[in-house]
Amino acid sequence: MKLSGKTRTERDLIGTKEVPVEYYFGVQTLRAMENFDLSYAKLYDYPHIVNALADVKIAAAKANHELGYMEEQVKNAIVQACNEIKEGKYHDQFVVDMIQGGAGTSTNMNANEVIANRALEIMGHQKGEYKYCHPNNHVNLAQSTNDAYPTAMNLGIYNYMGDLMEEMVKLAEAFRKKSEEFVDVIKMGRTHLQDAVPMTLGQEFEAFAMMIEEELPRMENRREELLTTNMGATAIGTGINADPDFASICTSYLAEASGLPVREAENLIVATSDTTTYVMNSSIVKRVAVKLSKIANDLRLTSSGPRAGFNEINTPPVQPGSSIMPGKVNPVILEVFNQVAFKIIGNDTTITMGVEAGQLQLNVMEPVMAYSLLESIEYLTKGIKTMRSKCIEGITANVEHCRNMTMNSIGLITAVSPFIAYDELNALAAEVLESGKGVYELILERELLDKEELDDILKPEHMIKPRRFEKK
Repeated sequence: MKLSGKTRTERDLIGTKEVPVEYYFGVQTLRAMENFDLSYAKLYDYPHIVNALADVKIAAAKANHELGYMEEQVKNAIVQACNEIKEGKYHDQFVVDMIQGGAGTSTNMNANEVIANRALEIMGHQKGEYKYCHPNNHVNLAQSTNDAYPTAMNLGIYNYMGDLMEEMVKLAEAFRKKSEEFVDVIKMGRTHLQDAVPMTLGQEFEAFAMMIEEELPRMENRREELLTTNMGATAIGTGINADPDFASICTSYLAEASGLPVREAENLIVATSDTTTYVMNSSIVKRVAVKLSKIANDLRLTSSGPRAGFNEINTPPVQPGSSIMPGKVNPVILEVFNQVAFKIIGNDTTITMGVEAGQLQLNVMEPVMAYSLLESIEYLTKGIKTMRSKCIEGITANVEHCRNMTMNSIGLITAVSPFIAYDELNALAAEVLESGKGVYELILERELLDKEELDDILKPEHMIKPRRFEKK
């Protein structure tokens, strides 16, 4: 935004400040900008939050007008200003840092000032002519930061979690597509990083898909808690300075404005002071991140090599892997997802400490909780998209290598254990380890089973699922 150098004078409790005439925000936002320059993340970096703030102010203006506390012209101007914000206009005016003191007051006042000044323009006045539409007296009427801020944060977080869930579905679909592609690729399953029993690569990738899908209903349940609003609570939940009917009417208008099934909290004092919803939602985000980090670890192991590792799969080469070793390619997409998970785990600790730090009727640490949860959701959403598009969709299998490792593995002994006595198999295993010969070769050599019988037992379809045996 180009500035002309012209200013308007605004006054608050602390004193006066000169505000560039082009700015829609005012004196309190300027003070917040001076005081809180910490995270390099601003409100405008989170459009869902900005839009949720607009929804809250639409609902409050309509409720106040219905109850007879606001003139129709002022209500209409506020609603129009908010709808313009929801269309993507003026987002650059939401400039306060996501981490701030004051329990979100700077965020609330940033929204109040932008909306008031745009409403003034709509009514034919100049920015700063607050006698016609005031940030506090009109835009913030019957509200406090302590109900407007958490409500907007909750609705914004709800929508960002919806974006995350969409990416989770896409990733699960990518794993399932690979499971179908690898349905006949026989390989060794492993426990303790040692050979266990055979399975298919398709089964492994199907398990990855299901690990993600089973988190979707859990996440939906957790984010549903964010739809409980404390609008009408004002300062501490008692509803001081709000009409007795404001909470229910405002909540109804908020559902209409946001398109979400928001509901009034049963106890506004509890809803204002208890922030454990952040713990629950952070927990499910962390859970998904930890699961996917474990999957990333599995894929890094199975793609290790190419000559001296597992080498069962190939991940897409996306960049050179070394400044000193020619030809080296590293699984960097999987490695970066591990780091995303570490960041989310750290954010979860921050949120837990913030929630615990609440005192009496308000938790003033809510800004760092909200920001940490938003950051975790953003990291996980982008991390999942990157994992899917730059890694999972391009994975290929080394089919013959997988089969050869299976047929040469001592773990193959387990597949024949229903047909050969346990003591004989122990002796067979010892010879396999000592001689370096394969299980298949030694069974035939010792005449423990004939070739036709052994080949039938070792068919992939007989080794990768339960099987009914003839009773001896």
